[in-house]
Amino acid sequence: MAGLVPAMNVFNVAPTMNATDISDFTADEIAGGEALFKAPCVFVKGVTSIETLPDDGRPEIAFAGRSNVGKSSLINALTGRKTLARVSVTPGRTRELNFFTLGPEGGLYLVDMPGYGYAKAPKSAVKGWTRLIGDYLKGRRELKRVYLLIDARHGIKANDRDTMKLMDEAAVSYQAVLTKADKPKQSELETIIAKVGEELAKHPAAYPQVLVTSARTGSGIPELRAAVAALAPNGVVP
Repeated sequence: MAGLVPAMNVFNVAPTMNATDISDFTADEIAGGEALFKAPCVFVKGVTSIETLPDDGRPEIAFAGRSNVGKSSLINALTGRKTLARVSVTPGRTRELNFFTLGPEGGLYLVDMPGYGYAKAPKSAVKGWTRLIGDYLKGRRELKRVYLLIDARHGIKANDRDTMKLMDEAAVSYQAVLTKADKPKQSELETIIAKVGEELAKHPAAYPQVLVTSARTGSGIPELRAAVAALAPNGVVP
């Protein structure tokens, strides 16, 4: 990735809040992540109300973030499928909780959440899916972790903090993933990583590791896959 050395994809941010370039993932864990995302990833349903959430008890991992953070591009890069998640020139097009089965036996749900912060839609519709996001985050037993996507050019914004506060209060585990890390200069990226790490260290539900990714170059994608695979039921055997 332009401006990044290959090892700088994973950063521990607690307890000292100092970034490190030592990956926490072994070769087997990276291979497990690859195996997970090589398996079929199948769209199941789009959910517009809490009452219609899947009820089969499968563990869920969700991707959340601002509507222009590059969420669809990242999900497509993870799965190796160019059109799994819709990529639009207009931010805010995902307006449901989109559920996909993931893994060799479909044992895990990947949830593509509506972006927040921007949408060309009636205020009533925006209010509706904002409430849907809140209700989902507050009361979903199957939700094992939320990957909170943060634009590496800008860092944490006010509506990211609102979501972080909600997850802290609901004790929902979440992990920061920087997107578009190929865009800023090296020095700018390092500054953003440090600021994000320092802020995350103050949040009780935040996982103490920042993942740095680029959907365009593929940097950090193997590490993110490995992080997801670690949450799969019974693990993933490469």
